Parts: sequence; structure tokens; C-alpha cells
Amino acid sequence: MLLADFISMLTWWQWGLLGLIPPAIIALYFLKLRRQPLAVPSTYLWSRAIEDLHVNSLWQRLRQSLLLFLQLLLIALIAFTLLRPGWQGTKLLGNRFIFLIDTSASMSATDVNPSRLDQAKKQARQMIEQMPQGDTAMVISFSNVAKVEQSFTDDKKRLARAVDLMEPTKRPTDINEALRAASGLANPGQSANPNNPNDTPAAEAMPATMYIFTDGGFAPAKNFKAGNLETVYMKQAGETQNNIAIVAFSTEVNPEKPGRVQAFGRFENHSDTEANVEASLFLNDTLLDAKQVSITARDAKTKLPGAAGVNFDMQEIESGILKLQINAKDHLVADNTAFAVVNMPRPAKVLVISPGTEALSLALQTTEALKIANITTAEPKLLETKAYTDQAAEGAYDLIIYDQCAPKTLPACNTLFIGRLPPGEDLAPAPAAGGKAGETGPQKVPRWTAGMRQAQPVIIDIDQVHPLTQLVQMNNVKVAEATPLKGPPGTVKLIESDLGALYAIGPRAGYEDAVLGFDIVTYAADGKIYANTDWPIRRSFPVFVMNALKYLGGVRSSLAAPSILPGEPSVLRTATPVETVQVSAPRGDRFTVPRELQNTYVFGRTEELGIYDVREGSGQKVSQQFAVNLFDSNESNLTPKDLELGHNTVKAQESKQNARQELWKWLLLGAIGVLIFEWYIYNRRVYL
Repeated sequence: MLLADFISMLTWWQWGLLGLIPPAIIALYFLKLRRQPLAVPSTYLWSRAIEDLHVNSLWQRLRQSLLLFLQLLLIALIAFTLLRPGWQGTKLLGNRFIFLIDTSASMSATDVNPSRLDQAKKQARQMIEQMPQGDTAMVISFSNVAKVEQSFTDDKKRLARAVDLMEPTKRPTDINEALRAASGLANPGQSANPNNPNDTPAAEAMPATMYIFTDGGFAPAKNFKAGNLETVYMKQAGETQNNIAIVAFSTEVNPEKPGRVQAFGRFENHSDTEANVEASLFLNDTLLDAKQVSITARDAKTKLPGAAGVNFDMQEIESGILKLQINAKDHLVADNTAFAVVNMPRPAKVLVISPGTEALSLALQTTEALKIANITTAEPKLLETKAYTDQAAEGAYDLIIYDQCAPKTLPACNTLFIGRLPPGEDLAPAPAAGGKAGETGPQKVPRWTAGMRQAQPVIIDIDQVHPLTQLVQMNNVKVAEATPLKGPPGTVKLIESDLGALYAIGPRAGYEDAVLGFDIVTYAADGKIYANTDWPIRRSFPVFVMNALKYLGGVRSSLAAPSILPGEPSVLRTATPVETVQVSAPRGDRFTVPRELQNTYVFGRTEELGIYDVREGSGQKVSQQFAVNLFDSNESNLTPKDLELGHNTVKAQESKQNARQELWKWLLLGAIGVLIFEWYIYNRRVYL
């Protein structure tokens, strides 16, 4: 707010003398005789003499005079200048600035007009315009990623243009990357995150003032160290906030009603009053059902949002797009709609290479197993064929189970080895003859190692959390002989015995290899077959097989495809190996995604909310779809927060510092202009 004020430059008696000047000028115009020698008729001479008498009279009507007006105006301007008028204005802090502007989803809120981001951009432009000559600044936009919109420059037009070109995103907020970029420019020899070895320190001290335009809706930046960076928090929020959000939306097959599907939605109320909304469910833009939902207000003390849920019962749906929408009139539109892609789960393609273990075959032929997987069985001699080599390299299968056999090279898919170890790979240097490790190039070394085969191991622990061993009970299982396992870095032990790990899973360049350290059935060299364990007669054995099919085969348990958060990469798989897939965004933009080494297609341009279509190869038919939704309570909670940066709490404050703005200089220039104009009029002898 601007406050006008005055500072007197004269004493009282000096103001009194100055106040006598205007009456003196007017008096001179009353008393001034305008006599000019002229030859005129006698009658006219007498009339002019009468007028002279009027001039010498103190009480008469003052004639209009432009010179009189200009002289009085000149004195008024001089008197006003001596009052030293001005106002309490503002100025930027420092002479080197970094503008951090939040573009996350919550900055699209309309509790300020037209939006928080638009207000932040307006404030940033005003600050850029007021930068003194020679000051420099840079502009950084951030959501959960940071982008330098304009590097340091003193060109105000370039800075303003960078601010104008910023677009809102639907991403969540994470300020850490933006802070690292800003702090690295201000602190020599210091990184913004001391715990990150990849955070390169600055070479030279360049102190700056960092203005953060945000609503504070992000996690504390605990590792941030400001150093030479002065932080100013520009809070972007209105007086009140009102928002109802959809924070979850999923579909499942109704276990109590075969042939029917259930859809579930969860809502949060981030306002201080109870809300009643209408939740509408659409299938392919056709209204299926609508329900009224009452959501309690957020807690006045803890500020936790009010919550409520809704469920819809539907007929069986093989495929389609479900949309859940609420009619809330709130300050954020992005979280009022959610999507779910309904597809019957694609069966996993599984290849089983076994000498003929009957127990394994029976477990793979159960009704539940056949629902989730297309299983092909072959003998170990298949490993020698070119057809197998080509298919394994192309990733034609989601899972290959090797029962008492092993390939020469690992396939492009997940694997389960029973009674054997995966083959070795080039991973680490081996010592040269007479030399030390690391002196020669890499050679093949086994990723997995096994101890001596020993009899009657005692199982002592099972990882009940990992999906491969959930609900698997081994306390009553007996094993005749087993080999303790040791896997590569990152290996998780699933079943442990007194000998060591008997079941473990390890990572491999995007895939996972699970290894069971004992045979189900042992095939001796003399052709005899021996049962090595009584596990197949226990209930946990088919559970073990089903867990392997689901987890290693990548089978979805949900009817709906997983929802992706904005900016989160989507990992796609195809029914058949193709070089590329085409992904179409909700607005129609199409992107080509190449195949990765893991036989997956990683798509990261998930900026928009809605449904994305996937086409395989050059085909025009949509083969699969996935949804991107804003399921983020932090973004939906529009209440502004203080910034937690390092060990300090930064509260919102004005972006500028109070400073007096002087007006007397402009008034003095105006007085000089009036004096020049009066002098011109006088010399031209112009009288009105």
C-alpha cells in the first residue's frame, strides 16, 4: 500500500516569507499602469484616462492574464517542492535475484483470480520491472522437477518473457531440485544437499536473494543449507480455501457376486465446512450411476481432511473406460475427475522347461493357474534349439521356469530356477596371472554361488512379506538334500535354513531371477527318480507356484490397469515383441517409444490427466490404455504452509522492502518548465 507523506525543508518564518510572494504578484497586477504614447482622437483620450484611474484603484475586477497564472503556478510548484513530497514505496532486496516459481498442480487453484500461478507470474514480472539498472536475475520453474527458464541476465525483457511462457503442470511438488540449482550458484565449495555426493559445489561465492513463489505444499527440505542465499517466501493463496478431491479410484471383481464388478472411490474434504457432492460414474461417457456423498469437514485442531467413500455395483465389464466425477464447486478442478481403464488381466506367457516333474506339472494345471497364465511345457533339449534362443532373446515370454536345467545365457524375462543356478555373466574383473584383481579386462564370473549339497536342512525362517512367499508355510516340510545359496548384490533371502538361504531372488538388469536351492524330484544318473521333499503333498506347494506365476509373470491382480501419477513413468509391456510402440496423450499428441533392454517400453511424458492410448508397432488399433490421475493429498490440500528449509522455518513475507520514493525532483523539473514557458509568453507579448 502506498502512503503519501511530506517532509518540510523550511522553518515557519521562511514559509511565511514564501507565502507573501503570491499576494505581492497579484498586487503588482492591480497597481501596474499600462500607459503607451499614442496619437488618438480627443474623445478616445478621455476614455483611456478614465481607465488609468481604474488601474490606480485598489478595488477593481482583476483582468484575466496568462502570465499571472503561470507565475502563481511557478510559486506553487516551488512551495510544493520545498515540502519534499513522496510516498512509502517498496524496493527489491539485494542486487542479484533468483525467482523460483511453483508450477505444480495446486498452483492452478482459483482462490485468487485468475489462479495462484498467474498471480505469482504477475508479482515476478512487477519485481523484474523494478530491478535497478545493472542488477541480474534468473528464473527457475519447479514442480517435482526443476527447469531453468532463464539463466542470469540483466535483460528485463528476457526475464519477463521467461516468466510469461511458464505453463501450469499437474505434477506434485518437490522443491529440492530447484533449491540445489539455486544454492549451487550462491555458495562456494558447498552443495545444497551435503548428503548427496553427486551435488557439485559452486566454485565462487555469488550471494543472491531467492524469491520463492509457492503455496508451500511440499515436504520439508531437510538437507537444504542456505549459506549465502537469502530466502524470501512469497505465499500464493487467497483468504479462504475450499476443495473436495478424489484421492482414489479402483475397480475389483465382486467376490460375493460372480459376474459383477465393483468400483470404489475415496474423497477428501480440505475445507472447514461439511460438503455434499454428487458422485457420477460413467462407462465410455455413458452415465451408469450417481450417488450423493456427504463428507465431513477437516478437523479444526489437526487440520486432517474429512474423508468419505462411495462404491458402485455394476455388471461384468470386459473392457472400457470408467470415469468418476464429482460436482464440487471448489478452487481446484483437476482433482474432481478420475479415470480407470478396465481390461481383463492379460494372461502371463510362461515357458516351463522340465524333465517331467509331475508335482510341478499338476500345480501348473490348476484352474486358478490356467486363468492367469498361458503355460507351455518342454523338455531340457529345447535349450539347444535356435527357436528357443531367438524367443528368449526377444522376450517372447514373461517367465521361464528351469527345472533342474539351465540355459547358456539368461533370457530377456524373469526366471525361476529349481535345483540349478543361473549361468554366469561378465560383471566383475578377475585377477591376472601373478597380478591383482582389476588388472585385466572383465571375464565371466557366476552371479550366483552354491555351497556343498547337504542332507536334511532345517528351515528356520520365511519372508512372509515378499509376494513370492506370502501364505507359504514351510514348518512341516521336509527336504532330503539342499544347497545353500548366495546371490549377487541386492539378493533377498526368502527361505532360510541352518545351512543358509534355500530360496532367494536377485535383480538382473531390470529382471529378477528366483532360485530354489533343492530339487522337487531328483533324477539320478542311473535313470532312477527320487523324491527329494514332501513339499508337493503340502498345501503350501501350489501356493508357491501361484505366487511365482503372479509375481514373476507380472500378472495384475486388479481388474483395472494401474493408475499413474502425473510425471511418473509408465512401464508398458506388449503381447508380442515389437521395436516401438505409439502412445497418444489425451490431447492427441503421439509419441514413439522404443523397446528397452528389459523388453519393456518406458513412457515418461505423462504430464496430462486422462487416458493414454497405446498402439503396438505401426498398427492403428489401440492395444492397451492407461490412466493418469492426480491422487495426491498434498496437492489437493490448498491451505498454504510455512516453508521448512533445512533447520529453519521460512514464513511468508512481502517480496519488497519499504523505501521512500521521492517526488520533489519531478516537481522541480515541472517548475523549471513553467518558468521557461512564462518567459516565452512574456517575450511574445501575449496577453489574454
